[in-house]
Amino acid sequence: MNKSEIRKKIFKLRKKNYFKYLSINSSKFLKFLESKKIKNKIIGGYYPYNYEINILDTLKILEKKNYLISLPKISKNNKMNFYKWSFKDPLAINIYGIPEPISKKKINPEILLVPLVAYDSELNRLGYGGGFYDRYLSTAMSDKKIIKIGLGFSFQKIDKVPVNQYDKKLDYIITEKNFI
Repeated sequence: MNKSEIRKKIFKLRKKNYFKYLSINSSKFLKFLESKKIKNKIIGGYYPYNYEINILDTLKILEKKNYLISLPKISKNNKMNFYKWSFKDPLAINIYGIPEPISKKKINPEILLVPLVAYDSELNRLGYGGGFYDRYLSTAMSDKKIIKIGLGFSFQKIDKVPVNQYDKKLDYIITEKNFI
């Protein structure tokens, strides 16, 4: 299957199964961060959209534990950056219908939570096809190491994600059932 066919198949599965799973277990996720000795306090999250795994409860807990939360924002030139955000802050809806921060305070996350369309056991990720995360990581990782954690449902795993030279591997993948 090519990327487009995989996306179509997974989108149907995600919509069908979304309300069975909804989100990851926040306490298991926090234990995972602790077990990996991940002590960095700047998190790049995302606002769930189009039946993506819901991480809002986890972000809320991380904020209470003094993590600095940021969300992606797409600029007019289709470049993605992360901006400081708190649950007290308003959001605006971008041209894709995705909530994003109004904040002008750009920050560079040390831990990046990445939504998935599909993934494989080699930590390859298939996204929506716009290349936003891959382009962001190409630029941001030239300055520092970023821990990349993909978040998705277990049923989004496929045998092999088709990859090209622009695709960035993840460091970990977390589903509602396990950690890879």
